[in-house]
Amino acid sequence: MKILITGVAGFIGSNLARMLCKTGQQVIGIDDLSQGLEEQVPDGVDLYSDDIRAKIIYKLFTDVDVVFHLAAKNCITECEQQLSETFSVNVDGSVNVFQAAIKAGVAKVVYASSSAVYGPSTNYGESKKKMELFADAFSMCWKTTFTGLRYFNVYGRNQDRRRKVPPLMVALYDKMKNGERPIIYGTGEKRRDFIHMDEVNAFHLLCLKKTGNKIFDIGTGKNHSVMEVYTGLAKLMGGKSPIHKPDFSEEAQETLADTTAARALGWKPVVSLDEGLRTFVNSQRG
Repeated sequence: MKILITGVAGFIGSNLARMLCKTGQQVIGIDDLSQGLEEQVPDGVDLYSDDIRAKIIYKLFTDVDVVFHLAAKNCITECEQQLSETFSVNVDGSVNVFQAAIKAGVAKVVYASSSAVYGPSTNYGESKKKMELFADAFSMCWKTTFTGLRYFNVYGRNQDRRRKVPPLMVALYDKMKNGERPIIYGTGEKRRDFIHMDEVNAFHLLCLKKTGNKIFDIGTGKNHSVMEVYTGLAKLMGGKSPIHKPDFSEEAQETLADTTAARALGWKPVVSLDEGLRTFVNSQRG
């Protein structure tokens, strides 16, 4: 199959591209490299450093079978500070990608939504809600299938360290590795549904053939506290006690995926948090 990935140099995009290349797919990637890193893009991917809001990307969709639309502005803290840019990229950019796919006759678009749509209300979450509405509208008017994936807390290789507030696991890992006290925002009792990237890629493979015009929660259906993650990493690495700082008011105190629809397709996440943390630490060590 010929598959196009937007945001191919990012965390999920680069891992998806690596998996697809290993399974013999032809992969085209779009990434303006404003957040992603070119060195994360695996060999074998035809990379184009274009903005998803530009019309120039339309030519890249010719003869594409499936589009994975992952490009987004996605750091919640930065999105709260940059309303216009967040909606420009996440809504206008997504509509441009959807229209390019429709015009080229692409059979399916798999697009990245987020658990942030469940609240509390943030610029990022609201931009993803609007993207979902456009995808739903396009699916009713055109032959292209639109599958939405509401990712919960995905972790693994290539997570973005350059964010103003990096993802939890890399933030804790980097501090521990350097012998520093890790920072935890809030009491540490905030709970998240953490899912390993390998599990997410297993569902990505199902998306190639099994999913229709539907939105899926992509998580494990179980959640863990921030302190559980810290404790798990500390057991593997050693480390100093954490520093607690004020929590971010815009973040949910608990997330939990409803995996019923995803499991109905035969997908079953099996990686425990302890196993996932071991894999994560090993991947960081090279």
